[in-house]
Amino acid sequence: MRVLKIEDMPKLESPFVRKMINGKFLVTSEVAPGYEWVFADPATIATEKLDGTDVSIVIEDGTVTSIWNRTYRIPFINKERRFIIDAVLESYDRGYCMLPDGQWFGEVIGKDVQGNPYGIDYTMWLPFNTYVRDKLSYNSWGKYPKTYESIRSWFQDGPISLFMLQHGIKDKLAEGIVFHNPRTEQMAKLRRDMFDFYAGSRHKEETKK
Repeated sequence: MRVLKIEDMPKLESPFVRKMINGKFLVTSEVAPGYEWVFADPATIATEKLDGTDVSIVIEDGTVTSIWNRTYRIPFINKERRFIIDAVLESYDRGYCMLPDGQWFGEVIGKDVQGNPYGIDYTMWLPFNTYVRDKLSYNSWGKYPKTYESIRSWFQDGPISLFMLQHGIKDKLAEGIVFHNPRTEQMAKLRRDMFDFYAGSRHKEETKK
């Protein structure tokens, strides 16, 4: 029997160079080396960046055999991280776990996760390569000029959360965007709190640079 090597979700970086400016780790107008594809490759897809926690599941012979929070295996009987187990069960019931054998990455969102910015009374696991790409993609990305100024302007009043829009709420802003290249599997992220105009609290990681 082949033993599957468990991978960690790769850390996603900004497609723009970031610098400390007045004590804040902000994006600049300079494209980060190696991330030119975000703006130059027409195959690039822009999806909503969900505000939750990274979780992967392993499917073997059509069955979910293990659940991972980064590289930590979640026991199926686990009081501390029961919300993750509940999230996968919720998604299983919705058919989101009907995936080929392998390790699948996704985001757990909902109650007990990051303060539940979506205001839902349950947790669910949303796989990146299927649900997120299929249902949370911004079709307008292909219409925008691929310049720092244009993207900065878009992020000042948006992007609107597509997940919340599907739940009848039209004025909730997304945390940011994740860029995917389906041909190369490259990914990058851009959050609203990476820009100079953002006035709210920033991710803790931004204070450590």
